Amino acid sequence: MPSDNLPLVIVGAGPIGLAAAAHARSRGLTSIVLEAGPTAGAAVREWGHVRLFSAWSELVDPAAAELLAAAGWTAPDPQSYPTGRAWAEQYLAPLAEALAATDEVEIRYGHRVVGLAKRGRDRMVDSGREDSPFAVHVQTARGRIRMEAAAVIDASGTWGTPSPLGGDGLPAIGEDTHADRIRYGIPDLTDPATAARYAGKHVAVAGTGASAQNTLVGLAALAEDHPGTRISWLVRRAATGDAFGGGDNDQLEARGALGDRARSAVESGHVEVVTSFRTADVTDAPAQDGTLVLTSVDGTVLDAVDEIVVVTGFRPDLSFLSEVRLDLDPVLSAPTRLAPLIDPNVHSCGTVYPHGAAELAQPEPGLYLVGMKSYGRAPSFLALTGFEQARSVVAAIAGDHEAAARVELVLPESGVCGGSGSFDEQPADAADGSGGGCCGPAEPQLITLGTSGAPS
Repeated sequence: MPSDNLPLVIVGAGPIGLAAAAHARSRGLTSIVLEAGPTAGAAVREWGHVRLFSAWSELVDPAAAELLAAAGWTAPDPQSYPTGRAWAEQYLAPLAEALAATDEVEIRYGHRVVGLAKRGRDRMVDSGREDSPFAVHVQTARGRIRMEAAAVIDASGTWGTPSPLGGDGLPAIGEDTHADRIRYGIPDLTDPATAARYAGKHVAVAGTGASAQNTLVGLAALAEDHPGTRISWLVRRAATGDAFGGGDNDQLEARGALGDRARSAVESGHVEVVTSFRTADVTDAPAQDGTLVLTSVDGTVLDAVDEIVVVTGFRPDLSFLSEVRLDLDPVLSAPTRLAPLIDPNVHSCGTVYPHGAAELAQPEPGLYLVGMKSYGRAPSFLALTGFEQARSVVAAIAGDHEAAARVELVLPESGVCGGSGSFDEQPADAADGSGGGCCGPAEPQLITLGTSGAPS
């Protein structure tokens, strides 16, 4: 158990890392939060212009709320929807300040974790491994340091490692060469300089998730004000299928509304849908007119492209975990016991069973992956899920195994039924995504997990 001599180390001062620190404090555990950025929620601030589709009522951890209330914090309207910037400024920053004011929590900014191991043992050594503390290697402004920890919660997220444009899962040939023309993530079109970058241009958008929807909506609105703006939406599958989500059937109202706006944007005439396009190469146009040519793996060509927006998701950075023993799914890079619950190849209904320490634990006792990083490459992570993960994991670290196993959570369904469908062919149940599957507009279920982690 963490103590003053050997603390719990939490990697990342984002929403889930700070929630873990709040739960640790509530149990009297000493913890140190290591954040690579200069502030709490540094990654969230980088997409601060994006409005979340979860309301404030689903974006505040219960243990954090108790600590903040004691500090005189005024909670925002629970039914309103903040931007990432508002979430960071109105919740994460005050929470970090309140945590740092306690005796149990220390937050160190500008501390990037670059390695994790068992003290004096590389991954090959069995002897004494279970009883050895963790050695945490950290890069700071003053150089690299080494510290020890009784347990480690990795809540570092996935923001820093976006998936590439290339259809092979690797960067396309020429992707790095033309990096100045490629944006990873949703562009802030409310910023005049950013809007000017895309206005009147031919923009290729790669991706089909919520970030792609946001991007299509923003660019279509820009095209209304700036004639000549063209958008080519590159979809790797043979049809858009359920790319717009569940609409009115989505139990997260704002998420469903975003999908409806994206559909309208595509139908506005400003967006050309290019299906079965899996980028292989990015090259300069033969005419040397300053535009780019994108070539798909099947030889299909998209030419006269000025800018590219890549919103193909994110993947976890596992590099600093190379000397600890991990049990990760070979497809998702998520904890093996969690992967079947979140794999989009199996289902996309939002009917993920609530889960906690039992599903997130790694072969190294005391090591847990939580938050977005626990989902690996899977999409559709919700803050609510992360808060419950943090509560359960901290309970397990504190030795309260009954509380760790008692995972109760209501997760809203997306209203999208079935799995991800065929990759190469038109799905048999039509492009509107309305075919049969595993979900519908029914109310979500409250599920209590037993000690085995199975629904009980």
